[in-house]
Amino acid sequence: MKPETEASAPEHLQRGLGPLDATMIVIGSMIGSGIFITSAESSRLVGAPGWLLAAWALAGVLTITGALSCAELAAMMPRAGGQYVFLREAYGATTGFLFGWALFLVIQTGTIAAVAIAFANFIGVLTDSVSATSFIIAPVSFPGGRYALSLSTQQLVAIAMILALTLSNTRGLKTGKFIQNTFTFTKTAALAGLIVVGLLLGWRENSAAFTSSWWDSWANGWTPQGAQADVTTVGTLALVMLLGRAMVGPLFAQSAWNNVTFTGSEIREPGRNLPRALLVGCFTVVVLYLLANVVYVTTLPLATIQNVPQNRVATATMQAIFGAPGTILMAVAIIISTFGCNNGLILAGARVYYAMARDGLFFARVGTVNARHVPAIALVAQGLWASLLTLPRTVTTNPAIGAVTYGNVYTQLLEYIVSVDLVFYALMVGAVIVLRRQAPNAARPYRTFGYPVVPLVYIVLAALLIVDLAYLAPLTSGIGYLLVLTGIPVYLVWRRRGAAMRQNSALETAARN
Repeated sequence: MKPETEASAPEHLQRGLGPLDATMIVIGSMIGSGIFITSAESSRLVGAPGWLLAAWALAGVLTITGALSCAELAAMMPRAGGQYVFLREAYGATTGFLFGWALFLVIQTGTIAAVAIAFANFIGVLTDSVSATSFIIAPVSFPGGRYALSLSTQQLVAIAMILALTLSNTRGLKTGKFIQNTFTFTKTAALAGLIVVGLLLGWRENSAAFTSSWWDSWANGWTPQGAQADVTTVGTLALVMLLGRAMVGPLFAQSAWNNVTFTGSEIREPGRNLPRALLVGCFTVVVLYLLANVVYVTTLPLATIQNVPQNRVATATMQAIFGAPGTILMAVAIIISTFGCNNGLILAGARVYYAMARDGLFFARVGTVNARHVPAIALVAQGLWASLLTLPRTVTTNPAIGAVTYGNVYTQLLEYIVSVDLVFYALMVGAVIVLRRQAPNAARPYRTFGYPVVPLVYIVLAALLIVDLAYLAPLTSGIGYLLVLTGIPVYLVWRRRGAAMRQNSALETAARN
């Protein structure tokens, strides 16, 4: 490992984040729009309320065991870039770069784009002037007709949100953490409020909890082929495999807990505060998500959860309790939630590209900080790319009636990258074991609780899910791996360029001496 201390580190980031700030980054980056919509797809895949809760619980097990493991690495190496640094130290620079490449290309920026569109989508609930079909620039199709470019009022609001949060984060860490703390407190209270209201007022006799079989999906009219047409397995095996796929939405909703590690160089007393933030933040969100799903299944019929328009399960829940005003209440809650979520993603993500640039593996200016001690160039690069990802559209034509539907390319890219992202998480957890062997004497302010069982539980569950996704969606998973592998030639170019720059710098130093 590289023996780098804060005093000797070539960084100029300031440790301005306390334990509360770090915890708010964890919670705020996790709670976006996923908890409000993903249960619809998961329930369609498994067909019973018990299995829906099981999908969320298993995703929670992965999140908690992952956080318990990651906490050791975060306390051990509290540096800008977090997971990028962990992978680099455990497996080499190539693996670290490929993670950073995937993060910039799709994972972080695509998620920022998705959350921004969700923000704009729910702004559209409050005003008709913001809509996916209200075009400033009508869709312009590419050759072949499968993709197009457009600018709708919805896309414009999403871009404005991304750029506004990017700009505010270039103004200094105090501004970024103020926004993060304010919106995270507000949206956590809103989610907790939904849960309390649902548990007190939402119980309905016709809900899934009381009218559907909890564990017999077939008794609820479910079939494997109805859930996914190309499934060839039958019986319990089919259900178990589809349960794995049903975990994808919950995992996506619980992802980004690793973002706090990206800010390792800016957290005070990181050996203590980073593990606490990870554990408290992840545990809080997992419990809230499970309770929210209990509310869904005790308030709504199973068919409603599965078929609610635009997958808005939380909105349907509030409508069942409050009537029409519930739609407005939920829209405001999701607007607050997505705004705070994107602030955390934008604040943290830029630190990875900053760290890569410091290693000579990205544009040199990305590795600089501005007068307010934040990586402004990295923030701007991330914001511009995320904004661009909101513009391309997928084009789907209904052959029966000729109707054209426009989707979002970033959604397609995120679907491709799900399996790869899980691989990177598993490699990070595996790095705990690898570094215990490679650097047994390194200082570890926190050691993983339940080691080695806890990391192994994560790795086994993640490996099973990766294989499951490869079987159920081989093309989607395969494209994701290919997207990441495009980073190999890019890495070779940057490595050669970095070596040349270091050689020139050494020659200049020798000449001066």
